[in-house]
Amino acid sequence: MASSNVELKEMDLAALVEELRATKQESLNLRFRNATGQLDNNAEIGKVRRQIARINTHIRAKEIALAEGTN
Repeated sequence: MASSNVELKEMDLAALVEELRATKQESLNLRFRNATGQLDNNAEIGKVRRQIARINTHIRAKEIALAEGTN
């Protein structure tokens, strides 16, 4: 989850998909740690979920731009 919103905007579609995969894996790890009682800061789960939503928004915007023929 190292990418800021500005960095996400500058990524291409393939990089965004890879970032989404990595962030979803991080979310899984956080949920697992929470279930086993090893997670100290529960707010991290919400932060990662919001980051996934941001990435999905940027991916969709790129897909729409490509469909319309603009970049």
